[in-house]
Amino acid sequence: MTDESGGRRSLAYIGSFTAAGGLGVLTAAVDETGGTLTVLGAVDAVPDPSYLALSPDGRMLYAVSERDDGAVAAYRLTGDEPELTGPPIPVDGSGPTHLSLFAGHVLTANYGSGSVTAVPLRDDGTLAGAPSDVLVHKGSGPHAPRQQAPHAHQVQPDPSGRWAVSVDLGTDSVRVCALDGGTLVPRREIALRPGSGPRHLAFHPRGGHAYVLNELAPTVTVCRWDAAEGMLRPLAETPVLPAAPDGDAYPSGIVVSPDGRFVWTATRGADVLSVLALDGEELRLVATVPCGGTWPRALALHPSGRFLYAANERSGDISWFAVDPVTGTLRPAGSVAAPAASCVVFT
Repeated sequence: MTDESGGRRSLAYIGSFTAAGGLGVLTAAVDETGGTLTVLGAVDAVPDPSYLALSPDGRMLYAVSERDDGAVAAYRLTGDEPELTGPPIPVDGSGPTHLSLFAGHVLTANYGSGSVTAVPLRDDGTLAGAPSDVLVHKGSGPHAPRQQAPHAHQVQPDPSGRWAVSVDLGTDSVRVCALDGGTLVPRREIALRPGSGPRHLAFHPRGGHAYVLNELAPTVTVCRWDAAEGMLRPLAETPVLPAAPDGDAYPSGIVVSPDGRFVWTATRGADVLSVLALDGEELRLVATVPCGGTWPRALALHPSGRFLYAANERSGDISWFAVDPVTGTLRPAGSVAAPAASCVVFT
């Protein structure tokens, strides 16, 4: 995105739950020096655009519509206000919570129906039509009532670009798929500890490891990742809280630092962000800090790696923290109102 003088301008896009008072997709200017967000406007074109993803060239923005009749929408980014390119496309699944781009398609993870949907894209990045495939997960877990059925929570490409990796809270597993002519082809399903409830996964920047944040047990599972085989090998779990919570903790977001030295997580029940340090293949909890609001649903790192942002859904704001490059610790640096905020992405 460029400003009126032709220089590069950094923007952020914020997803929200319109059913809870959110304004749709918000656009914010980003101060590169202090990390400050200044909201420029909002587009209320799609209900509950709770999760967003940018095209690699930064010209298109994609959003789920997290409803029972789930859908995906595409926006063109030509100014401060994203322009909807056409009607949302139903994903033939309920409650899509996450989406990503993979092999000329948008993939959505549909929590309610426990499935992953592939929607084809045209060359210009717009949605080409109905889903080319829907892969329905099967299975359950021991945690009642949250694991009575599959609940796909996230889907993303691996660093090699060969595989689509989906995380299922309901089945305590991670699935690895290829996409062949628009069809999702399962490669394997990797079991995690029963009752852990995996929610989101983040890869190490060098691609050889992945870190799975577990929602039902407040831990991160450290895994080796073999891109040649499409294989995830769990190694160990590390707590994200200094003491066991009284009830469910609800971890939510996970981010790995660009240099691969730190992992940050958000936990909604405790309203904290956790700093974990990497030591070889082990993770160590360094500190927790208040999230600056209530119910931090997602985390995002500024492309510079200098600022970490938390989307605090219930307090209706985005808070940001300066990252210490030596220790990974977080210093509160500001916040901005964003009703029912659910995620942040940066150009």
